[in-house]
Amino acid sequence: MKIAIASGKGGTGKTTVAANLFHSLNRERAKQAVLVDCDVEEPNDVLFFRDMQEMEDVTVAQEIPSIDPSRCTFCRRCAEYCEFNAIVVIPPAGFAEINPSLCHSCGACEVACEDHAIWVRDEPVGTRKLYRENSGSEILEGRLKIGSAMQTMVIRSLKNNLPGDSKTIILDAPPGTSCPVVETCWDADYLLLVTEPTPFGLHDLTLMVPLVRELGLPFGVIINKAGLGDREIYHYLEKEHIEILGEIPFSQNYASQYAMGKLFEETPEEIREAHQHIENRLREKGLIS
Repeated sequence: MKIAIASGKGGTGKTTVAANLFHSLNRERAKQAVLVDCDVEEPNDVLFFRDMQEMEDVTVAQEIPSIDPSRCTFCRRCAEYCEFNAIVVIPPAGFAEINPSLCHSCGACEVACEDHAIWVRDEPVGTRKLYRENSGSEILEGRLKIGSAMQTMVIRSLKNNLPGDSKTIILDAPPGTSCPVVETCWDADYLLLVTEPTPFGLHDLTLMVPLVRELGLPFGVIINKAGLGDREIYHYLEKEHIEILGEIPFSQNYASQYAMGKLFEETPEEIREAHQHIENRLREKGLIS
């Protein structure tokens, strides 16, 4: 069962919800859940689990085509086939080149070239890491190479290498509504949208909800930092008939603990009860055991 946790904006508490759910499930039964940090530009889930040991560090590579100038006839068929404008061919100058930052490794240029002038090389775009606790609990983490724009490729590598012995896969999505979010969430069994009762939270939730509905995913909303801001987000959820799975009250003390990486130490009772309520709702839906 795959549960994706997402938000339209950063800083709403998405990682807090994902880490707490993972911690609670594995505390009840070892290896019941695996946490997958798909925020490959800023992965930080593992920071809250101090007993995690790095077990694997695998390079994620993209297949980048290159053009052999000794065979190329500069016909421009490859450039015409490329949907991403990654190929520049200037016949009078005898120039042909592929821009790796624009290439999506679709293979269209190889199909188009009748002169067999295109060959493929591997270009590192990031890494995939596996961490494990003594209890056997595991976290998968993706890290994008600085300067690369291939977030989706790293996320896809994470999802293609999930452990097969966990009942629950928790996908911690990147913030926003762009391609990396879609790649993370599109095949989830259920989506938790984490938001906050502020104008910014409402604005970005109104961007996220149409995307989730377009993907056809069942979802519910968690309101974090409840008690701050205004009631506009509640009016929106009621108008759109969106289920509220739980509310996590704002706690300055808890925010301070989070900033020091102490997510599970001295947790305020009202925060603990809020997370337990969310877990109970997920159990009622048959998403966790």
